[in-house]
Order: sequence, then C-alpha cells, then structure tokens
Amino acid sequence: MDRVRDAQVVRLIEQIGEHYRANISNRFLRPALLQLPLDKMAWDQIEILTEKIEQFRYQGFDLDELYKQVAAAARFVYIARNELLPTLRGRLATSMGGPDKVLRDMAVNNFASNLQLFADLLNELYVNLVNLDKNLSKGRKPLYLQMPELNDIGRQLVGM
Repeated sequence: MDRVRDAQVVRLIEQIGEHYRANISNRFLRPALLQLPLDKMAWDQIEILTEKIEQFRYQGFDLDELYKQVAAAARFVYIARNELLPTLRGRLATSMGGPDKVLRDMAVNNFASNLQLFADLLNELYVNLVNLDKNLSKGRKPLYLQMPELNDIGRQLVGM
C-alpha cells in the first residue's frame, strides 16, 4: 500500500484538525455532538483524522485509511447538518451565565458556517487524495473507485 507524504495533504489534515478542535468539537458543542447517531468506528476515524496527525506525519498516511477517515467525517457533516443544526440551541443547557454563556452563544451561532468550512476542507482533502490516487494507480483501478463508502461523499459534503 502506498504511503501518502504529500505536503499539501499533511497541511490540509493539520488545518482540518485545528478547525475541528477549535470550532466544531469544543467544550460548548461537544455535549450535543455526542448525541449524534454515529457508531464508535466513525468517531474513532474522525478522532484519528483530527487529533492523531503526529503518529503519521513522518511515516506517511495509508491512502485507504485516509479515505475511511474522510468518509467518516463526511458522514458526521451530513448528520450534523440534518439532525443537529436545526435543534442545536435547544440541545445545549441554558443554565450557563457570564462569559461562558457568551462563548457558548458564539459557538452555537457560528456552528453552521464552521461546519461548512469543515466540509469544504474535507472536500479539498478528498480531491487531493483522488488526484494522488490517480497518479499512483499506474494503469490499475484507483483505490477510491474500489471503496463503496466513498460513492456518496460529494453529496454528504455539499449537503444536497
């Protein structure tokens, strides 16, 4: 299996992780995120993509694993958009006061745009991976065409 060491891919993964930790899975929103109907494997894949870059930065990333992580994150985006976004404010405790209330309200108010930016970064990563995959395939069928979990990724990320 080919290892991905492309600088653009590594930069995107770093950016995705930083954005996810700061703007999606922060202390104000995490309680609502954990209510989403995602299985443990999907959460594990998202965690690897967004928090474990140091494990792979120098040895490179497995292309098939990156595809699985992007697919899990795309599923997360789709579910968050459809099930969490309409009810986010109501799902979070309203007993907060002071500066925490202001920060929580900012996180809630910006969640839709932050989720869209996360989806855009994931899409950019996916496009880069597909291009690398095509270049690495050298006459055989590219890996992304062999993985059924990637068939719906565009719709999940775009939200249509």
